[in-house]
Amino acid sequence: MRRIAVPYGYAGLSIIVLGVLLLAGNLWAATPALPKGIVSLDGKPAPALLLKDQDGKSYNLSRFKGQWVMVHFWASWCGPCRREMPAVARMRKLISPERLALLMVNTAESDDTVFSFMSIVAPELNTLMDNDGLVTETWQPRGLPSSFLVGPRGRLRYLALGGRAWDTPPYIAFLKRISSP
Repeated sequence: MRRIAVPYGYAGLSIIVLGVLLLAGNLWAATPALPKGIVSLDGKPAPALLLKDQDGKSYNLSRFKGQWVMVHFWASWCGPCRREMPAVARMRKLISPERLALLMVNTAESDDTVFSFMSIVAPELNTLMDNDGLVTETWQPRGLPSSFLVGPRGRLRYLALGGRAWDTPPYIAFLKRISSP
């Protein structure tokens, strides 16, 4: 019977294998689970976003380099958007704008429609107006509502499709974790 030479002997090889398994287990355990409905993205650069709010003030996504930004696409005719909006408003009170900027983008509705809706459902929130729908078309959300989380380097990191309970502990903890300094 021919013997195979193992550089460190079987005991040494066992220690190496055990070390690799422990390291892999620690890395897996250190990767926090994402809340329901949040998916990781590939980190490609976020598309351009330059829009005005209802008061005519311009917002440019590039201005927010160095911090996390939630780009939230919505419409008043969208049932899940209507149900989610109060949770977004409560989330905004729980996480400061310095930690997580919120750019809400209304998709192709009139100023009157948006003003009427926001004044009743979430008067404390500000929304950007994508009147012609071109920014929405560039970002290509697969449905409404859609929330893109853009990292401090301007890259797409996470996506939430559909309405979320943004004000509940799993989402607040996740948002605080990713936006911590």
